[in-house]
Amino acid sequence: MIKSILNVSSDSPQTKYKQIVQSVLESINEGRLKIGDKMPSINDVCKEYSLSRDTVLIAYNELKARGIISSKPGKGYYVETNNVEIQHKVFVLFDELNSFKEDLYNAFLQALGEKVLVDIYFHHFNRKVFETLISENNGHYTTYVIMPAKFTDTAPILEQISGRVIILDQLPTDLSKPYPAIYQNFAKDSYNALMAGRHLLTKYRKLIMVYPGGKEPEGQFKGYLRYCEETNTPFELISDLRDRQISQGEAYIAIWDRDLVKLVTEAQNQELEIGKDIGIISYNDTALKQIAANGITTISTDFKDMGQKLAELIKSKKNEQIENLSSLIIRKSL
Repeated sequence: MIKSILNVSSDSPQTKYKQIVQSVLESINEGRLKIGDKMPSINDVCKEYSLSRDTVLIAYNELKARGIISSKPGKGYYVETNNVEIQHKVFVLFDELNSFKEDLYNAFLQALGEKVLVDIYFHHFNRKVFETLISENNGHYTTYVIMPAKFTDTAPILEQISGRVIILDQLPTDLSKPYPAIYQNFAKDSYNALMAGRHLLTKYRKLIMVYPGGKEPEGQFKGYLRYCEETNTPFELISDLRDRQISQGEAYIAIWDRDLVKLVTEAQNQELEIGKDIGIISYNDTALKQIAANGITTISTDFKDMGQKLAELIKSKKNEQIENLSSLIIRKSL
């Protein structure tokens, strides 16, 4: 029975565990193993081919991570699919879904191709949900794309993951292990973007950032403060627009879109011309911001490019940390 589906030879240049993986894939492809069939036990394979338990376990874990087989506690391993073309099974953990992260995700899926399965989850900035989702899915995937947001002390959680870990978006400085990553440098990008728009910002008497805090990257306001201090720009840092009376000569940086809507609405109510009487900069570009109020100036990374780079990092298996740059996209609101 075992030799009809597994072929392990000391004469092969392949490692023993790779021979097991390849044998299972060939047996499924040729119909000797079908969906629902029980796999030989680890002990039986060890005995048949004089292998260590670790060798067989590594092979079975790889097949399990790729979604080829599944395990049932106390019962053994079973064939899960006949789609042996799957090369990667990817766990994606986002903080939340919005329009620009949807652009990232769709570009990521398109660039990955058909031989990859992807499951997406969201932790919504809840630490308990973050830890639980990782724990419950540990060992079920070949690759884990993690968006840690502003969580600290995540190293013990990530180090337990059985599979390749890639960090996305914010890159925590407290991680001792240099994980591959596609990340944004929010402090540098905010500063550079404002410097790029300095020739337009100088016509306003004050620059005000509406920074709600919480889930937002601290680098956004740190880059803003650096710009204001180095250019001697009068500034104000506020958390929201409640009870705020906007006035002519002010320029606003809105982190949240709901504050952007308030600014545009209030400017219209006061008959202030956006881009002349007041300036507006928003974070994270979307198709709607290209046309709203004749065009909203944004500080934004290219999220589609970010998704494509993530896909290439997964397929190449390189251990790189790639910075996805942001820039100032100037439109009429400034």
